[in-house]
Amino acid sequence: MMKGSQIRELSEAEMVARVAELQEELFRLRFRGATEALNDPLRLRVIRRDIARLKTVQHEQATVKAGKKKKPSRATKAGR
Repeated sequence: MMKGSQIRELSEAEMVARVAELQEELFRLRFRGATEALNDPLRLRVIRRDIARLKTVQHEQATVKAGKKKKPSRATKAGR
């Protein structure tokens, strides 16, 4: 399981490669799970969440590079 701080230390190319690697592993585990019992079925959940973390950090970094601002939340709007 990767932590957010570990992911933020990776370069963009490393993140893309890691996502592709995890997606391949997820595919293989799902395929194997359809034909036989998995030794560690929770590994599927860990992989899915790691992919989500990586994609979230990629999106955050892309947003910062593009100079986009986050939309204010409802709480911020209500406090005006």
